[in-house]
Amino acid sequence: MSIRLTAALAFLLAAPPPSPAQAKAAEEKKDPLSAATFAGLELRGIGPALTSGRIIDLAVDPTRPSTWFVATAGGGVWKTTTAGTTWTPVFDAEGSYSIGCVTLDPNDPLVVWVGSGENNSQRSVSYGDGVYKSVDGGATWLNVGLKSSEHIGRIVIDPRDTNVVYVAAQGPLWNAGGDRGLYKTTDGGKTWIQSLKISENTGVSDVWMDPRNPDVLYATSYQRQRRVWTVVAGGPESAVYKSRDGGASWQKLEGGLP
Repeated sequence: MSIRLTAALAFLLAAPPPSPAQAKAAEEKKDPLSAATFAGLELRGIGPALTSGRIIDLAVDPTRPSTWFVATAGGGVWKTTTAGTTWTPVFDAEGSYSIGCVTLDPNDPLVVWVGSGENNSQRSVSYGDGVYKSVDGGATWLNVGLKSSEHIGRIVIDPRDTNVVYVAAQGPLWNAGGDRGLYKTTDGGKTWIQSLKISENTGVSDVWMDPRNPDVLYATSYQRQRRVWTVVAGGPESAVYKSRDGGASWQKLEGGLP
């Protein structure tokens, strides 16, 4: 067989060149951080969901990262010590199954604060019966007041003093009044003062503390009221407020905000 014929047969028998898609796949296969490597990984639910409905809030113990508390819209408070592998309900014996927020004391993660009542405006929302506190990691609870707040959006704790706590209380959804506004305690929940009051129809949905200066606070007011036929969701009293003195006085922020 001639050299020329041998070369022609070799050319005919050779595999066709890879397509652009094949070439790209081969290149990705070589790269351990390529999209193909992670194609089989998907987000999966680790609970609790079936009986709890919406997940409202999550608090992680900074000293034990595998310990979390989860607040649910209709299933109380759940705790995991296995980073979500297993769950234990820790709020079933208390007066509310609807939860608005959960917060751990930055100085002592065994101190857990819970605001009951999901802060939502829909018809199916359930209400709560105030603020709860645990000093043993959720084993036992004490209702420390604001029982007519019904819907609590957030709780923040002064990192300098574990007894100074702020509660953003939205107030009743279907009625005016109640414990509505921003509340502050300086004795760990034994007594409360209303730090920011807007009106009987407008509560405070959220509060944030400046991490550089805990005396600087930001609070959002939300005017809302539910009726069978309609809902007021964001009236003219909705606004953002700022305090520079730990909630003793407040300034309504304007200029550019809707």
